[in-house]
Amino acid sequence: MADDSIANMTEADAANELMRLARQIARHNKLYHAEDAPEISDADYDALVHRNTAIEEAFPQLVRDDSPSKQVGFEVAASPLGKVRHDVRMFSLDNAFSDEDLADFVARVRRFLALGEDAEVAMTAEDKIDGLSCSLRYENGTLVRAATRGDGEVGEDVTPNVATIADIPARLSGDVPPVFEVRGEVYMAKADFQALNAAQEAAGGKIFANPRNAAAGSLRQKDPSVTASRPLRFLAWGWGLVEGDLPAETQHAMMERIAKWGVPVSRLLKRCTSLEQMIAHYREIEIERADLPHDIDGVVYKVDRLDWQARMGFVAKAPRWAIARKFPAEKAQTTLEAIDIQVGRTGKLTPVGRLTPVSVGGVMVSNVTLHNRDEIGRLALRVGDRVVIQRAGDVIPQVVENLTPDEPRDPYVFPDHCPECGSEAVAEEGEVDVRCTGGLICPAQRTERLKHFVSRAALDIDGLGEKTIDEFFGKGWLESPADIFRLKGRREDILALEGWKEKSVDNLLAAIEARRKPDAARLLFGLGIRHVGAVTARDLMKRFATLPALREVSERARSGDEDAGHELAGIDGVGPVVVEALGDFFHEPHNIEVWTDLLNEVDPPRYVVETLESEVAGQTVVFTGKLETMSRDEAKAQAERLGARAAGSVSAKTDLVVAGPGAGSKLKQAEKLGIRVIDEAGWAEIVKAAG
Repeated sequence: MADDSIANMTEADAANELMRLARQIARHNKLYHAEDAPEISDADYDALVHRNTAIEEAFPQLVRDDSPSKQVGFEVAASPLGKVRHDVRMFSLDNAFSDEDLADFVARVRRFLALGEDAEVAMTAEDKIDGLSCSLRYENGTLVRAATRGDGEVGEDVTPNVATIADIPARLSGDVPPVFEVRGEVYMAKADFQALNAAQEAAGGKIFANPRNAAAGSLRQKDPSVTASRPLRFLAWGWGLVEGDLPAETQHAMMERIAKWGVPVSRLLKRCTSLEQMIAHYREIEIERADLPHDIDGVVYKVDRLDWQARMGFVAKAPRWAIARKFPAEKAQTTLEAIDIQVGRTGKLTPVGRLTPVSVGGVMVSNVTLHNRDEIGRLALRVGDRVVIQRAGDVIPQVVENLTPDEPRDPYVFPDHCPECGSEAVAEEGEVDVRCTGGLICPAQRTERLKHFVSRAALDIDGLGEKTIDEFFGKGWLESPADIFRLKGRREDILALEGWKEKSVDNLLAAIEARRKPDAARLLFGLGIRHVGAVTARDLMKRFATLPALREVSERARSGDEDAGHELAGIDGVGPVVVEALGDFFHEPHNIEVWTDLLNEVDPPRYVVETLESEVAGQTVVFTGKLETMSRDEAKAQAERLGARAAGSVSAKTDLVVAGPGAGSKLKQAEKLGIRVIDEAGWAEIVKAAG
């Protein structure tokens, strides 16, 4: 869905897509930051984040505290290394992808600081090293602790490992503040990476995908001797906690001081005093990129004056005073040897191209995503074609051109049946994705749907995680959601598995039993019906109260009963697409079997939204800006409990706007229409008064 389609989204559509994006981004964050094994390119990851941000800007009431837009890196809870809480949070950077984006950034800085067009806004510009961020704490000039970024708040303790890196001095030379945290990037030079992989291959060890993965894997070792054997390097790009006076007033002067203390700083660091100089330095670094001894993926710009940095501050996960300008994709030519089809949780058939391995920017690439059926058709791809691939980041690139579309070859025929279960595979009207209709009978979808069923937003069964579901499914114990509630009969079987003790088994079974009377909306959402997300599930259950009632109306609507169709489509947030999806679900005999089996195991109470008498009962409320004491979901739940409706946009029908810090266009629209506006504290008083 293109970005311009967001304007036509319903709130339910937005909530559903945000949930999907959050799961995708979290998965790729884990692969990149925690496992050093990314599956998609930086460009594809950036596209997911950009899409998420655009939807959140259009529907700020849907922004959650755990939104990807507020997350940095990935939590390190599962790491075997010790944990370190950063005294000053380690942020990530917002991205720019064009000269226009960079000009917009400079203009935002000027607006924020209320500077005129003629005022000089100096920026530092330096190459963005593609490595692992690390914070080095020096006390009285001596290195006492080193930590990875982690999730920005908590990182991994890598002090013994860092002590083996020659670029990092054990003691700083010169007049250093009593406590000073140097922050920078641990990386591996291209030549060292090639030599390491050659040695690994000769020894039958792990082959690293690229220098960044090699550096991250080498630093995050329990045994520092392994780190010592790897050729790691370090470049500083900033600082964290400082106790004592800063010895300079600008970013550039501070970096010069850090270099004098003995910590390496990029030789490409430059102070620019105009947008033209910023762009020119970007071009210079871009030209030099291929000849640099290490991988870089862009240029970082920072406001030079430190007092201006302090005034501008931070947004959720990034400083307002800095931005990373990413490089365009790197390209190479190769041959498309095969096209395989992978089936995901929702039944989507995703074509994956198998390539003759080729090096793109120092990374050997053998797989490429082909996205969907239409993309194959657009490029007229056939097995055997010579193609141009481009890579903007780590692993899986994309095909941008078919060099041999006119050569005589059999056209590729996209499958019309699922390769996993043989069920019919179809594309809904207006959609490009082809999906398997097998649902829970499809082995490719079954485990992923079970994981969705027990996820936090659905039944939220503590202890039944992804690995456990995979294990139990492999044993043949879990085929459908109802089987979860029959696990109590397998207590001894579970105890016999490695890693399970009596307490953990009993805790799991108790958590399952606690969901015998689940919330009906959560149960409905957990079934994974197409287009029925968490918000839509609540809206449906508010109207029908029980699941059998919803099924009865859905079946009548599919059979052509216009009254039933109008009844469904008339629910706020429910349109023809949802009506059709419900009808299709209840038309499939296997789905009915799963549904009936599940309702024999659980008994969801009648869904009732209890409301209180309040001054906003019957009104439409819009939440905008940042909420500091509650999440968007909590705010909407409060509004519903007070008998109000939480809407996503401001119109003449809006009665009240609750505006937090950073409120923008919706606040202006409310003021233009003369709509009552209060802050979060005012909303809290309304909630408190209602009891």
